[in-house]
Amino acid sequence: MIRSVLRDKDKIVLTLVIESYVRQGRPVSSGAISKTRRISASPATLRNIMAKLEEMGFLSQPHTSAGRVPTDRGLRHYVGGLLAEKSLPEERAPLIQEEFPNRTADFDSLLIHACRMLADYSDNLGFVISPHIFRLPFEHLRFIKISDRRILVILVTPFHMVLTETLESLLPLTQAELDRAAQHVNQNFRGKTILSVHDALLRELPRHRVKYEDTLNKFLDLLKTSIAKGEGENRIFLQGTSRLLGKADLFDMDKLRSLFENFEEKAALVKLLSDFISLDRVKVLIGSEVNFPNVQDCSLVLSHYGYSNQVLGSLGIIGPKRIPYEKIIPLVDRMAKRLSLAITAFGREVSL
Repeated sequence: MIRSVLRDKDKIVLTLVIESYVRQGRPVSSGAISKTRRISASPATLRNIMAKLEEMGFLSQPHTSAGRVPTDRGLRHYVGGLLAEKSLPEERAPLIQEEFPNRTADFDSLLIHACRMLADYSDNLGFVISPHIFRLPFEHLRFIKISDRRILVILVTPFHMVLTETLESLLPLTQAELDRAAQHVNQNFRGKTILSVHDALLRELPRHRVKYEDTLNKFLDLLKTSIAKGEGENRIFLQGTSRLLGKADLFDMDKLRSLFENFEEKAALVKLLSDFISLDRVKVLIGSEVNFPNVQDCSLVLSHYGYSNQVLGSLGIIGPKRIPYEKIIPLVDRMAKRLSLAITAFGREVSL
């Protein structure tokens, strides 16, 4: 393990260099570390420790006469120490005084609200990834014909949030046919997901064919087409793009512009972030650890939110590598818990 090769004094010096660099954005000298009075060591000893940390890849020296700055490896070691703490230091996070709306059945509005709060309290780019509507268990489904080949799906979850999605149909469906399909699905598959409904109908269609004629056949074609086209996939909400653009001193602006162009390709960004959803309370990705174009100057701090024991999606912030990790990590952790609690509380209060 990398952590085991560092002595306690080495770890203290690395932490002091990173904290100073995050605050000031300048290379850190041994003299600056000495002035903190948080370590008992001579300037010569500090220089030797910093040289050792550079040799090990934790620090780098931009110019011969300059101090040192942390590398991605150094930041990873520092962040690993923060995440290893048994309880994240919430008192370091910005005080969140704003509450979620008491009552809103619009799930997207709740996610957008959480996204804006992440951006506001972190002063960086906030993101929230919505659940995959086809993978959510439903309490009730309804289908509304918008045009000959466009169908609006309204899904009510067991926690009483409402999600909508527009699907494209290859075959025309009447509203009467959609109502019959919805009736069958709600009677037989409540508590399941749309994907499991699709699989069950494939197996059971022959014995329902007489009763429902070709209604279920058309409905199954609608689901097949939508799943194949990736409709109902996770969506991403972004807030605070102007905050990153206001940090020109922390980014290569050409890379930042390219990064925002990539953000417009939201499907790729959603896939990247969805791949990192885990049961960890908070996950931190630093620079080169993120396999996404022009993101080497950024860090991502993300967590998951959910209902009961089900993970619904992820949320977090994207900012420069110089973000104050000791504040941002507990902020993201707290916001994930608060969003989960808001979803749970809403489910308890509302009855259909």
